[in-house]
Order: sequence, then C-alpha cells, then structure tokens
Amino acid sequence: MSDYAAKFNIEQTERLRKLCCELPECAFEFFRGIENRTSVLTRIGYARDLKVFFRYLCNNIDVFNGKDVLELTIEDLSKVTPTHIEMFLEYLSSYQDTNGKRLVNSATGKNRKLACLRSFYKYFLKKEKISVSPAAIVDMAKVHEKPIIRLDVNEVANLLDGVETGSELTRHEKSIHDSITAKRDLAIITLFLSTGIRISELVGIDIDDFDFENNSFLVTRKGGKQAILFFGQEAKDALIEYLKERQTINPKDDDKNAFFLSMQKKRIGVRAVQQLVKKYARHSTPLKKISPHKLRSTFGTMLYNETGDIYLVADVLGHKDVNTTKKHYAAQDELRRLYASKQIKLREDEF
Repeated sequence: MSDYAAKFNIEQTERLRKLCCELPECAFEFFRGIENRTSVLTRIGYARDLKVFFRYLCNNIDVFNGKDVLELTIEDLSKVTPTHIEMFLEYLSSYQDTNGKRLVNSATGKNRKLACLRSFYKYFLKKEKISVSPAAIVDMAKVHEKPIIRLDVNEVANLLDGVETGSELTRHEKSIHDSITAKRDLAIITLFLSTGIRISELVGIDIDDFDFENNSFLVTRKGGKQAILFFGQEAKDALIEYLKERQTINPKDDDKNAFFLSMQKKRIGVRAVQQLVKKYARHSTPLKKISPHKLRSTFGTMLYNETGDIYLVADVLGHKDVNTTKKHYAAQDELRRLYASKQIKLREDEF
C-alpha cells in the first residue's frame, strides 16, 4: 500500500471511530466482524445509514420509544419487523436530519440503506445472535436505469484540444491555465482517458509509482489492492511534460512524493479534479455533464469497441465482478448486433 493510501486509510479509520461513538455497542461488533472483507469507506457509509435507522426506530416505533440510540441492544433489534423496515424506507422519501436539514432519498439511496441493513442482520444471523433477518424479506426498490453518458471520438479530441490550448476559458481561467496548470491538467485528463482509472486512484499516485521505460504505473485500487496499469505514447508525452514542471516545485513535506499537485503545492484533492474536468468539459461538450467517472466510461467504451473483450475491460477497470462491466457496456453489444444485422443481404438491390 502506498504512503498516501496508508495515510488515507488511517484518517478514515479515525473518522469511522468517531461515527461509532454515536452508535450502540452492537454496531462496533458488526464493524469489527466485517473489517477484513470491506473497505473503510464502505463501513463509514454503513455507519451513517445505521445512525439514521436507529434514530428512526427510537423516534417513530412504539416498542423503542423512550430508548436512546446508544442503549439499543441485539435483543432490541430482534424486535424489528419487515413492516418496520418498510416504514423506514418510506420515511426516507423525505425526512429531517439532526440539524433540521430536509433530506430526500431516491430509489437508489433507499436500496443502499436496505443493503446496509441486510448486511447488518445477516452478520448477527450468522453469529446465531438473532433467529431471522427482517431486512432479507423486504424487496429492493425498482431503479430506472439512466443512460450512460460518455464521449464520442470527436468529443474526446475537442476536450483534449481545449485542455491543451485553454482557448475556451474565461480570461481569468486562461491566465491561470497558461502560467500554472496547463501541463498538469492535460496530464490528468489524458491519464483518465488512456487508462480509465478512478479519481480516488489518480489523486493517490506518487512520482515513484511511474515506470516510463515500460509505460506503466502502480495504482492502489479500492480496498487497498495494487495493480500495474499501462499507458500509450500520447499519455506518456503529457505525463513527462508535466513531470518536468513538477520537479521544479517544492511541495509541503507530507506531499513531497505526490505526482499531481494543487496550486497550493499540496497533493491535489478529489474535489479539485472534479472541478477542473467540469471546467474544460462545459465548453467542449456543453450538452453533456462530464465528470471523471464519465471519462472512465469513455475509456471503457473505447477499449470494448476495439477489443470486444468484456473480461479485459473488467480487468483494466478494476471491476471485481464482470457483471458490473456487462451492465455498463450492454448497450455497446446491442450496437454491435445492429451493425452485424446490416452486413448481411439476402437479395441484391434491384435498380
């Protein structure tokens, strides 16, 4: 694990521990039990979802009235019924958090919280501390699939041209682009489009992760697993041009080995990368909301169209389950089948 990944993991572990201080003892046991098979970010998401669920039980379900969240026990939670969980999911449609802010959950958000509860109850069922999981009986909400947004070949060229020249930026943006960020931004966008890496992976790259002789670099995947990815000549050119500039910058001690730096000479953050992608994409593709993840989808589509190998795409993108990849690129299969159908003529055209 890289220094950045190790530091990130420590920071998020401390964050999880603070969240757990607002949860009952059984939540501690659950998180300890699933630590070896989940990422710390997954457990943080679970902690937030459980906090909302427990607060709902204490405030809205008669059998728990008068109880504080911290007082809840396994015995209390075994009293939860499928109906209680269905009521909770309906509550998520519109509710207020502890600060009075109105929150709304879509079908996807509800399904995520239900998945958390299923995992929570499944753990204690396996430990034989409860006899039935009420969450397992509740159906997931139907999710209407959104079309996957990706760039076509011309849009990719326009985006890269815009990043390279900065011609469509405002006067202030152009000034910063020309004097500070042009080479860095081009290297970032090119690396996204050439390798399909996640934004969390990109910000964690260190200088010594690169091997320019073999056009490869080491990346820390979700869950801390490391993999070697490869890039082409165009990406190599952009990365080396930025590296020359990067070597003239003296960053803060904690970020001396970080490859991509912010204007504050610190390791660039996720939010900053999201903003720079949005800045360039709004000019080159104004009708599409392009994010780093859309650039990842673009790479996956281009790779699949070139190779037709869904397993290769899954491996390069770092998908644990090839079904995840198939879900995203099924539309491409339909286009290929449509193309194939037009190649066969049973009769010659008559004139």
